[in-house]
Amino acid sequence: MMKRVFIVHGWSGFPNEGWFPWLSNELKNLGCDVFVLSMPHPNEPTIDDWVEFLRKNVGIVDRNTYLVGHSIGCQTILRYLEGSGKSEKVGGVVLVAGWVHLLPLALEEEGSLSIAKEWLKTPLDWNAIKSHSVSFSYIASSDDYFVPLSDCDIFKEKLGAKVLVVEKGGHFSGSDNIVMLPEALSELKRMMNNILK
Repeated sequence: MMKRVFIVHGWSGFPNEGWFPWLSNELKNLGCDVFVLSMPHPNEPTIDDWVEFLRKNVGIVDRNTYLVGHSIGCQTILRYLEGSGKSEKVGGVVLVAGWVHLLPLALEEEGSLSIAKEWLKTPLDWNAIKSHSVSFSYIASSDDYFVPLSDCDIFKEKLGAKVLVVEKGGHFSGSDNIVMLPEALSELKRMMNNILK
């Protein structure tokens, strides 16, 4: 059965940014169907628009469906899973620099706080989210300037996520010159192999 992988970029991100093309090519070489989504109005992301866009693109899910998110793309995936149908379950989710809290630097740009507020204040139903994926992995950076490292504990506790901390990855953005992310690839391969067992 063909494995489908959907990659959701972050706030102000785009499909050809940073490590997305590399991961997409690596997964295609493994025989996966890969979709690096171009999210609507990336500079002003809203929960409703981003979750609905992801839902429309993913369509019917099964355990051969995998989701990869970066930054606010992780929030989008979590909120998408939260609202999934009772029996819907994906094979795995890889969250890269996902956040529940933000450091002050993330909110310094004009208008950032008003955009982030909705995402920060709208609660997440962690139990519902957890029930819609076989596995979760959370990849953090030791020097992320937007996301507190303490958020690792939340993803581990609430989702049972496997946590990996990469040294000096920044926010894993294209501007951080992160053009490969082998940790994301290895986690997806691990999840896919586990499903086959």
